[in-house]
Amino acid sequence: MSKAFIAGTGMTAFGTHPGRTGRDIFAEAGLAAIKDADLEPEEIDEVFYGNFVGTVSENQGHQGPLVAEAVGTTAPAKRVESACASSGLAIRDAVRAVRSGEADVVVAGGMERMSNMGTAGATDGLARAADDLFEIQAGVTFPAAYALMARAYFDTFGGDRKDLAHIAVKNHDHALVNDHAHLREEITVDDVLDAPKIAAPLGLYDACPISDGAAAIVLLSPSYAAEHGLDTGVVITGSGHGGDTMALQDRRSLAKTPATREAANEAYADAGIDPTDIGLVEVHDCFTIAEVLALEGLGVYGYGEALGAAQRGETQRGGELPVNLSGGLKAKGHPVGATGAAQITAVRTLLNGTHPRSDAVDDDVTVGLAHNAGGTVASASVHVLEVMT
Repeated sequence: MSKAFIAGTGMTAFGTHPGRTGRDIFAEAGLAAIKDADLEPEEIDEVFYGNFVGTVSENQGHQGPLVAEAVGTTAPAKRVESACASSGLAIRDAVRAVRSGEADVVVAGGMERMSNMGTAGATDGLARAADDLFEIQAGVTFPAAYALMARAYFDTFGGDRKDLAHIAVKNHDHALVNDHAHLREEITVDDVLDAPKIAAPLGLYDACPISDGAAAIVLLSPSYAAEHGLDTGVVITGSGHGGDTMALQDRRSLAKTPATREAANEAYADAGIDPTDIGLVEVHDCFTIAEVLALEGLGVYGYGEALGAAQRGETQRGGELPVNLSGGLKAKGHPVGATGAAQITAVRTLLNGTHPRSDAVDDDVTVGLAHNAGGTVASASVHVLEVMT
């Protein structure tokens, strides 16, 4: 399969953006990506935009052409919605458009603005990614759903809250130098264990914050890159998409995420690699337990083996497989529609040496992976990125 060249990336700071509209926030990221690619808006063939709750938080539908206009184009544009995996799947659509020959220059990314909804409003909005009939109406929230998954994991494989606490500490440490991160504060294991419970066994520091922000990338076809002499450096060589049941009650196990495994296997086959080739990973850690489930679903750890990885130092900066050097959703933040694009932006800049944590990446690392999940991983996207040689 042909490659999709990453020509540019752009991000806003993740946090709160009072007084700004979603289109304005996305314009900042999108225009930065276009400038980074050394292109002009009139060169864009298509726009793919990830967003989840904008119809609620901003009372705005039909957002595709709106954000395309915000980055200076009237090229065909569409919104992609798959809960927290929205921009990961927007990028998958963009990869397919470039590979098929239907487009040469594509902007893909996403945005979410949730702080204006307040904690209760954002929690209610995010809950719409669950099954309304069997989960939402029964009072299930996402902290509760991931608490059920954490309990199932402990029951199946062992472990406890202290193991999860090391993941939170690691990701906060990684975010300290990331000026785009929402939470740039050092924490300890005791801080995590002493924090208020939100849904046992998960506490406040096991959860990502409610964030606003946007991220975008520019993808090129190989022919366009060659014809225009554009130096891209990092390419997407593998793309995968997996699915599972919406409601947790319909799953065989709450301690595994088949959607991640399915997406990963497809991406590995597409790129012609296996998990041992991967040198760094950005995974969807909306809760600390989600990082564990992701690493095992990706096959970089066996089932039941990832929980202690942070405590053993394996997934920390300087470890064998650095995970979430950006700070992850846990500390970088999680504006849900932007997260998939932010992960790919992080992997690209970590590989090309322009990320503030690039010093934690060994010189011989040439392959990175981004994993983006929707809801309780009823949908997942995986992308393999490689350094051009």
